[in-house]
Amino acid sequence: MVVNMPYNGSLTAEQFLFYEMRIVSKKYLEGTTIDEIIEYIKRDNLFQYPTEREVPRLARACQRRIVALSNDKLVYELANASVEVAKQINLYAMMRYNRLVREFMTDLIGEKYRQQDFSYTRKDINVFFSHLQEQNDDVAAWSEQTVRKLKQVLTKCLIETEMLDSVRDTTLNPIFISEELESGIRDNIDLTALAAFNCFR
Repeated sequence: MVVNMPYNGSLTAEQFLFYEMRIVSKKYLEGTTIDEIIEYIKRDNLFQYPTEREVPRLARACQRRIVALSNDKLVYELANASVEVAKQINLYAMMRYNRLVREFMTDLIGEKYRQQDFSYTRKDINVFFSHLQEQNDDVAAWSEQTVRKLKQVLTKCLIETEMLDSVRDTTLNPIFISEELESGIRDNIDLTALAAFNCFR
């Protein structure tokens, strides 16, 4: 499980990748290999990147997140559901794959939802990273630039899933978890993830 994985700063490059995840998940469901998926994306420039250089790495990152979901129903919804539902599932896939995202969403955002404390300030995310740096040598070794970028990416995840309205916003929106995601999380017996989506039933 993700809690035993080392912390990983790759999020600075990988980010939310929603439209990339939609494309890769559709091909993944067809049983296409990752190398074939990469060629398919390159052939029609489906990621619409200025060059092909980033395509293999980011397509592989998408595939790893999809595999981390461990749930074909969630992968299907990620590929086919409405944008709002699929974005929640994409964030959950990030939580399954990346320990930093997991702890940010459960320990900081989930706790705020639990306590009905909807404030979200720069201080909150700074304190979250300070605690991590005190507890973990790998995180402590990250450069200021890396940490700053990670804070930006994590905040953008909140905006993408409508938990936050903008970068300058300081109030979390009390969102509703989609039925599809709640069902998938329960099927995965991953109940600690529910708090990140304001679900305590």
